[in-house]
Amino acid sequence: MDSLYDVVIIGGGPAGVAAGVYCARKKLKTLLITESFGGQSFVSDDIQNWIGEPHISGLDLAKKLEAHIRSYPDMIEIKLGEKAVKVKSIACTEVADGGRMCDFELTTDKGLKFQSKTVIVASGARRRKLGIPGEDKFGGKGVAYCSTCDAPLFRDKKVVVVGGGNAGLEAVQDLFPYASQITLMERGETLRGDPKTVEEIKKNPKLKEIILNAQTVEVVGETLVTGLKYKDLKTSEEKTLEVGGIFVEIGSVPNSEMVKDLVQLDDHGQIMVNFQHARTSHPGIFAAGDVTDDPYKQNNISAGDGVRAALAAYNYLLNREKQSPAAEKNYA
Repeated sequence: MDSLYDVVIIGGGPAGVAAGVYCARKKLKTLLITESFGGQSFVSDDIQNWIGEPHISGLDLAKKLEAHIRSYPDMIEIKLGEKAVKVKSIACTEVADGGRMCDFELTTDKGLKFQSKTVIVASGARRRKLGIPGEDKFGGKGVAYCSTCDAPLFRDKKVVVVGGGNAGLEAVQDLFPYASQITLMERGETLRGDPKTVEEIKKNPKLKEIILNAQTVEVVGETLVTGLKYKDLKTSEEKTLEVGGIFVEIGSVPNSEMVKDLVQLDDHGQIMVNFQHARTSHPGIFAAGDVTDDPYKQNNISAGDGVRAALAAYNYLLNREKQSPAAEKNYA
């Protein structure tokens, strides 16, 4: 067990690293726990919307994020290759305004335990996958999970978007300026997205067809994707759609399991936050990026969320310092 940290940050994507940089600049004793750096964009070959970088690969972005956070070695300790699996509140006391002030204990998948005055959850989300043969093999080689990030890579190619909810419809719209031909595929009998958006995409000649009652079976290809096998659920017939790109838009799963017993989650498992101050329902726990209920899942927004969470944690610690007669340090 290490000594008490001011802040523990969970996550090494844009939100977590941005939070870490700002915590360091506020001279907070900080621990960052992450399995890896870069977040979900690590698999992208060419990110074109990271501000200040017209083109950058997910790998290069991850390297830059790691280099930046490691430039504050005196203030930030990094546990790389660790996953935070449980956060619990400890040593809680009542404060003057009727609220509660707690410390927190974090446990990792390797059994390490750390204690902190505050926690910033920036653990992101993981894309919901199709779970079919070939999907992992062709990740970044034709299989994509972010139309905003990767649509320009599919210029003049035939693509299929799997998913008929709003995310799928928005992916089709993102692809219109680039792809030569788009097919929209949905497992159900109807599209689940906004009817007005459905009406709009149907007017675009680049939308070749909408295939309903389709269950994906296998991603096929050689070095790159060449097609997607699917089963017609009405006829049980197996077919192959010849495409050069597959965009999987069937939702994401927030990595919020470690705090599910402490903070309020929405129906999708996202951490609900006060967007003005990045606060969760539990005092001392803040959240940023794709793990939250922010509707805009973008690297740049996550970075800004991380900054907000760090500043909010700093102000919380200032207030805690005023309320605790046994405070350990002066944040003047």
